[in-house]
Amino acid sequence: MAWYWRDCKMWWKHDLFLQEVVRFSLWCRGLTLLLQVAFNLLIPDHNADAFSPPRLGPSGLGDHAVELLFGGLGRWDAEHFLFIAEHGYVYEHNMAFFPLLPLIIGGLARGPLLPLAGLLRLRSRLLISSALLNWVCSTLAAVSLYRLGCVTLQSRRSAFLAALLFSMSPVSVFMTTAYSESLYALATFTGLWQLQKHRTLCGSVFFLAASAARSNGLVNAGFLLHSAVKAVVQRKGNCGQLMKTVYGILLIILPFALFQSFCYARSCLDYGNYPVPQELVQLAMEKGYRVHKEPIPAWCSFTFPLAYSHIQSEYWDVGLLRYFTLQQLPNFLLALPVLILSISAVLEYTSCNLELCGTLGLCRVQSKHANGFYGPQVFVHVAHLAALTGFGFLCMHVQVLTRLLFSSCPVLFWFCSHVLLKNEPWIWGLKRGKTTSNTALQLLFAWPSLQQGTKIILGYFLGYWVIGTALHVNFLPWT
Repeated sequence: MAWYWRDCKMWWKHDLFLQEVVRFSLWCRGLTLLLQVAFNLLIPDHNADAFSPPRLGPSGLGDHAVELLFGGLGRWDAEHFLFIAEHGYVYEHNMAFFPLLPLIIGGLARGPLLPLAGLLRLRSRLLISSALLNWVCSTLAAVSLYRLGCVTLQSRRSAFLAALLFSMSPVSVFMTTAYSESLYALATFTGLWQLQKHRTLCGSVFFLAASAARSNGLVNAGFLLHSAVKAVVQRKGNCGQLMKTVYGILLIILPFALFQSFCYARSCLDYGNYPVPQELVQLAMEKGYRVHKEPIPAWCSFTFPLAYSHIQSEYWDVGLLRYFTLQQLPNFLLALPVLILSISAVLEYTSCNLELCGTLGLCRVQSKHANGFYGPQVFVHVAHLAALTGFGFLCMHVQVLTRLLFSSCPVLFWFCSHVLLKNEPWIWGLKRGKTTSNTALQLLFAWPSLQQGTKIILGYFLGYWVIGTALHVNFLPWT
């Protein structure tokens, strides 16, 4: 991987756009941290029916300070990740959360931050570790999105604005808290960039990390499969390339298979002895949580004993059309903007590339769009967006769709960049109002004179960023 870092160093020294992406991303993550502290102090926490394990061990002045500054990072699903990093997979429903993030923040808390053990308990060190990790990962993800956009769109300006939009995206709070979105976005965007550079195995290694962070990382195998079929159809493929594709797909599946094997051994087999603290046993009795092998769950006898699908169905009622009830209408309204944005992106692209879409992007077709959002290389990303949108809308908790799509689909940012540049062509020419090298800030400074479509997109990004942070850190419904 030495060539990777040499390449990054070369880009950093010669690309002013890349430097601005890094600065703006760091600034946005820092602002989100400040916002979560302010909202956590100003707004009382809601007494939500969410996973809330007991804090084990004594807490000191340092722990209270960390809770004051970083406590908002441990809400909703973050409680699961922090709990797993501290105690392991104690309860059955913890197995819905993949292990990469807990392994990394647990390693940071027990390694580089171990000298703080005399001042801070493990939970506090885990909160700090997650904040540092996501600050780094979200910034590197913005860099990878920029470089992916440069290669795919063949337009540095579009890629630049897309990366800036990623830094201030509607899911900024999830990119900062102890969620796996930042880690997943970094692995996915970097894998896609490497794949676009025809480095199949290198890209597959990053996709392996993505599937170790989130279950939807398995979908990334579709990019390799599409690339291989396209090479065969266009008679560019050879046995070596096809074998790389097979190896790459196996790498992507490997983390899921290993984790499900671990879940099966832990829940279904008489394997190992896992002492559980009495406080956690008491919580299991009060809440009805199932501790491993007590009793052996029914899914252990299934033909395909997958813990993940069973847990999603039993504990969160995930399944086809299960969420289509009247009481879930507010959550559908919450996801409505990203649904409209995704459908608009898909329709906009397909309407301008009917012949290309008719061949599923596998055949060469005559097109007046060689690059930019309408370019032929964007097709597979549009298909990826359409597939995730359809699955998320029909089968998942629909409010999760926003963070699922914005952490997985670069084409959403490319589409928004495309619309903003079309609405406001002046940002690369005559400047209005205040001037800056950062096109996202240029647009914000010129707010009164912006087109209505531009205001809607920027208002959505900023509104969900701020309101989402305020609600999420106080256990209000923003998951």
